[in-house]
Amino acid sequence: MNKIRKSIFAIAATVLTMGMSSCVGDLDVTPIDPNMNDASKIKPEQLFNKCYAFMAFAGNENGDSDPDISDIDGGTQGFLRQIFNANELTTDEAICGWGDEGIAPFIYNSYDASHPMLNGLYYRLYFGVTCCNQYLQEFGNYDATMTAEVRFVRALTYYELMDIWGNVPFRTEITSGSPQQIKRADLWKWLEKELLEIEPLMSAPEAKTSTNKNYGRADKAAVWMLLARLYLNSQVYTGTPHYTEAATYAKKVIDSPYRLYTTPTGNYPAYQKLFMGDNGESGASVEAILPILQGTSSQYKTGTFTWSFGCTLYLIAATSGDKMFNDPNNPSAINGTNGHWAGVRARSQLLAKFFPNNDAPNVRAYNMISAAGDDRALFDGVDRTLKIITKDDVADFNKGFGVYKFTNIKSDGTGGSHDAYPDTDFFLLRAAEAYLIYAEATARTNGGSTTTEGTAYINQLRTRAHAATYRGYSLNDICDEWSREFFFEGLRRPTLIRFGKFGGASDYVWDWKGGIANGRNFDAYRNLFALPTSDMNVNKNLVQNAGYAN
Repeated sequence: MNKIRKSIFAIAATVLTMGMSSCVGDLDVTPIDPNMNDASKIKPEQLFNKCYAFMAFAGNENGDSDPDISDIDGGTQGFLRQIFNANELTTDEAICGWGDEGIAPFIYNSYDASHPMLNGLYYRLYFGVTCCNQYLQEFGNYDATMTAEVRFVRALTYYELMDIWGNVPFRTEITSGSPQQIKRADLWKWLEKELLEIEPLMSAPEAKTSTNKNYGRADKAAVWMLLARLYLNSQVYTGTPHYTEAATYAKKVIDSPYRLYTTPTGNYPAYQKLFMGDNGESGASVEAILPILQGTSSQYKTGTFTWSFGCTLYLIAATSGDKMFNDPNNPSAINGTNGHWAGVRARSQLLAKFFPNNDAPNVRAYNMISAAGDDRALFDGVDRTLKIITKDDVADFNKGFGVYKFTNIKSDGTGGSHDAYPDTDFFLLRAAEAYLIYAEATARTNGGSTTTEGTAYINQLRTRAHAATYRGYSLNDICDEWSREFFFEGLRRPTLIRFGKFGGASDYVWDWKGGIANGRNFDAYRNLFALPTSDMNVNKNLVQNAGYAN
């Protein structure tokens, strides 16, 4: 069985591609190679790889060239890039002043059905669904474990669609005609059933490094983690809580071979090593339940390496300016790549999670963590202001503290193996999430305060970060802890919604929330995004989400 690795097999001739209108309106594919009409010409390993690779890059060549989806720029349709934009730029954590179409509606919470980046994400996710459906139709009997994994990837993709858009087109096979729209609560039920069915068919949980043949592939722990996330958010998705089940499956992850990574190297704390250029090799991947693979590591000798503008390069370069010298081991290094796009930085409310008195110092990131008493405070404050007061400030990269979380520098202080693209993998599911899910789920059934075990799990996260520990935590404390542990990892919007702090009547505002400098609440209907107009036009079965014009 071929392994999924940082090099992607040469599958351009057998890759599924589709136009925008056919992507969801039909949930069908238009092959670029006539051989695709003959399933015997496709190798199951090739299509299996593509079911994972659609998350790693957006095309069939380096840098997202030859994109999977027509009429949308390769970088704009990147899975991780747009998950970040949708779930971080809309919140109290991130802001960006680029003039790209779509950025301002994100940061001011004014998005609509024509939003280009949301459309790119929508079609990317449905491209992934279609790849998985095609594999299951053509090769569902080829290998039981591979089939279970493809079903998992499809479930993960539908989970994202359900979270972001609610009631969405739904299909589990390749057929003609427009798909029906499934209600969010019904999709939740389908996901629960699907994940419970495939759990016994998945590989046993195994913490892996990049030299392991199965690194980058999902196993039972990935199913447990997605179930825990599904149950934690069930109150939002269905109106019915499932906190006991969330804690049960989180505990399965905690008790699995995956664990918190706690080994520092030199000046690099263990937490920082999760986001560095050798995170697949340094030992940090013991926490990586499902990594998205990137890079050019020398142990991979064949195939086309995974180089993308829409994966970890975006997280590294978009947050980096050409004067962010933040590595004490290599003072002239910036981020291990030549990309310094000077766009995304922190809103002041993110810094307040570490500096509640609004006294974050104007120092480099390696000094910021000692000032905060928390290894997770990876911010650059040199020559920067904390607040972003005017719209001119929004456009100024030096207004708002810099974020130095993701880097292509390795834990030995050297740079990456390529000066333009990173080796840094993205841990899409990592073990720390289970600790917070358990703590939150049990607190919600314990009158809003952590249980003894839930307190211990949060304290393990804080101990790893050399932060002070406490005897108990409220739900508000837990919401803040989600931010401290997972900022800029694409979880913030659904977290704020779950805590009642995003759309609608809320006791919480942030800089430029709702489009004004001091922040204001916006309507609850914006807890969901609008289905793209382009898909509404081709699929008459769809009903637009409430609050958005049809």
